[in-house]
Amino acid sequence: MGSAWPWDDSLDALVAAPWQHRLLFENAYVRVLDTRIAPGERTPVHTHRWPAAHYVMSWSDFVRRDADGVVLVDTRAAGARTTPEALWGDALPPHSLENVGTGPLHIISTELKSPVSAARASSA
Repeated sequence: MGSAWPWDDSLDALVAAPWQHRLLFENAYVRVLDTRIAPGERTPVHTHRWPAAHYVMSWSDFVRRDADGVVLVDTRAAGARTTPEALWGDALPPHSLENVGTGPLHIISTELKSPVSAARASSA
């Protein structure tokens, strides 16, 4: 996974939190994850190495904590969301996510591993 990323590969979402993250597709440019977190469920601490476009299939409020348990995000403060919804997200250092809502949280994420050149994209 390269030396620029400071966290161990064992923290990758597919390794550290495989019960919530499933690989749908991967190549040299992207990795597509299917993430499902049930109400009341909390993921183990894990990372997301690359920024991603997220397609939210079903929404539920959540709390994201850093590796030390400090709350980083509590979506209950932001108000209600509607689905489906597309969002952008940066790479994430070690964190856990707890579904504190009443429904399942289901997100399809397309992580951007490296830029695709315009010439290669037009020939695909």
